[in-house]
Amino acid sequence: MERKATVSDAELEILEVLWSAEEPLNAAQIRSLLSRNKSWERTTILTLVQRLLKKGVIQQEKREVYYYQPCIRREEYVREETRNFVDKFFKGSSRNLAAALVNSEALTKEDIAELRDYFNRNC
Repeated sequence: MERKATVSDAELEILEVLWSAEEPLNAAQIRSLLSRNKSWERTTILTLVQRLLKKGVIQQEKREVYYYQPCIRREEYVREETRNFVDKFFKGSSRNLAAALVNSEALTKEDIAELRDYFNRNC
């Protein structure tokens, strides 16, 4: 994925709705799906959508109203954000990230065993 721009937490919520829909949605549909967890006004949705359009993360299609869809897959976005996180906080070292997780006690022994099994199967 070519790095487009940083996406805010609020913009990410819009993207999550679009990714899960798997089809273009209009602003009303986005708002309806978000209303389960957010009480954002229509103008808030439109502002966030416009920001995402400017960043090149979503695209729009004019029908009777505008419909929006992501330009990138969720997996690509997560991979890029993970790479940026590791670069920013761990000098590009995944080993340093793993060490930080272990040292912070964020991983249980069961988590470590699952990761070991995962690496043994996939490497």
